[in-house]
Amino acid sequence: QTSGALSSLNKPSISLGEELAGAQRVHQEAVVLVDDILNNVKTGQAVQLDAIENLAEDMLNSLFRNHNALACLGCIRDKDSYLMEHSVNLSVLMSIFGKSMQLDRSILQQTIAGALLHDVGKVMIPDEILHKPGRLSNEEFEVMKQHVLLGQKHLVDTQGISPLTIKVVAEHHERMDGSGYPQGLCGHEISHHGRMAAIVDVYDAITADRCYHKGMTPTMAIKRLLEWSDHHLDRSLVDHFIRCIGIFPVGSLVLLESGRLAAVVEVNEFEQRLPTVRVMYHTKFNCYIKTELLDLAKPSVHDRILKTVDPVHYRIQVKDFLS
Repeated sequence: QTSGALSSLNKPSISLGEELAGAQRVHQEAVVLVDDILNNVKTGQAVQLDAIENLAEDMLNSLFRNHNALACLGCIRDKDSYLMEHSVNLSVLMSIFGKSMQLDRSILQQTIAGALLHDVGKVMIPDEILHKPGRLSNEEFEVMKQHVLLGQKHLVDTQGISPLTIKVVAEHHERMDGSGYPQGLCGHEISHHGRMAAIVDVYDAITADRCYHKGMTPTMAIKRLLEWSDHHLDRSLVDHFIRCIGIFPVGSLVLLESGRLAAVVEVNEFEQRLPTVRVMYHTKFNCYIKTELLDLAKPSVHDRILKTVDPVHYRIQVKDFLS
């Protein structure tokens, strides 16, 4: 199912600009579908498996044309729709992760379904705990942890759903040192796909803006993943995940040595610090400049990335500069 060596995501067959509109349609369909699923589960109705399978197919088609298009949409989201958008982003990240590991297409579809459904049990958690704007008490956290078992139980009763999809849902909060939940599994007791789901779940959660905290930059989140991989996360899979999404993921806004700001439009898997970017703003003059595409890996390009920055600080809509 996987290649022994780290593999490339391959050169996109079409440009980011050409794929972006299609990816936005798929992303929007996914948000609407997850909303429908959560509402159906809340009222005790069955999960629409056919719709999930069709969406997984559309998502894979977009990824195989240009994986950067769906990837960058995770950087642009609505903090008031966290539960929906987190599930969609998880499915995108899992599919990029799985594709880079050369997982079989049917396995990819099942892991995408698991990612979309991983938090369905949360709609059965009382609203005052689920939407509490702050840290949960120990008692509240014990209730919150029940969402995994509640979601798993609902899905086990769904005809036609694959065991692998359910495993992704069941294991996304398990940790390598046994400190996770609900079963407290250790190391290789956690499936390969469960360990992948744990990594992307943590990464997306800590980079998201929530009503009660500001999300980390992708660079800081990657640093955290590396710290936690000593105990909680699978180190080799974390290394692979970082390689496939890049330390400066597509959709990030970065500050260059020249003082210019640029949107990352393509990751360089082999020279992580040298992605392809589109410059559009100069911080020394506080104004927009003529856009220019720069492949930082080319010897003729001497500018380098200093750090990632928050687009809100400069009132920049990154999505306007991705294509």
